[in-house]
Amino acid sequence: MRLYILIGLTLLLFLSGCYTKPVRHLASDASLIKSGESTRQEVLQYLGEPNGRRTVGPGVEELVYYEGKRNLLRRSPVIGAMMDDQGYELLIITLTGDLVTNSEFRIFKKGEMDRFEGFTWDEVE
Repeated sequence: MRLYILIGLTLLLFLSGCYTKPVRHLASDASLIKSGESTRQEVLQYLGEPNGRRTVGPGVEELVYYEGKRNLLRRSPVIGAMMDDQGYELLIITLTGDLVTNSEFRIFKKGEMDRFEGFTWDEVE
């Protein structure tokens, strides 16, 4: 009986590692956005709601998308929550009206995002 319980718990542990949440791939999604052609609706369709947003000037708005880059240990089910991301991907899209006028994709290593601490982005709810 103990053997069956042990096998069942082992299977549960291994199967929990197969669970994943949807991940956006900013690098590939950024290539879908064309400056001067893409609209706000297309950006929201491809990338979803932004992580942050700010108004730069009259009719000019920046949408910010970021995602942590995970190493192999960070992806594991149990100890992954205790690990830090190894870096970040950041995509800033500038909209004038409803038209994309600029998009910037950047990759930051761990610690490079510290300069953004205290920066005031309007949180998207």
